[in-house]
Amino acid sequence: MASSKDIALTVINTLTQPPKISNYSTSVIEGAVLFGALNNLQDSKEEFCFTYTIDRNFGLYLESVNNVKGSKEDHTFWQLLTKTPSGEVPLTTGIGCYQPKKDEHIILKFRKWDEKTCI
Repeated sequence: MASSKDIALTVINTLTQPPKISNYSTSVIEGAVLFGALNNLQDSKEEFCFTYTIDRNFGLYLESVNNVKGSKEDHTFWQLLTKTPSGEVPLTTGIGCYQPKKDEHIILKFRKWDEKTCI
């Protein structure tokens, strides 16, 4: 049986004043992707939920967290980050590909984008 690793997860809605921050902890088996960790969290914490869509070319796309949904019209999205000693670093892959490390701190940050923001 594969070993399990713990991760921390913070959900931040930067569009509320003050920003709404929720902290969680979950686990995922060795080699599993962030999608598995999010499912484990959703199964174990009633106050956490997420939805996703599947793009034919790019795979899983995080659509909403805790009933807050990104929107092309409003230029909002969920940014995926990892917390490091030097600050927050954007993940280079999505929830269907990223493999969290043991004791990693993942951040899901709801924010706006504009033409100058690269997502």
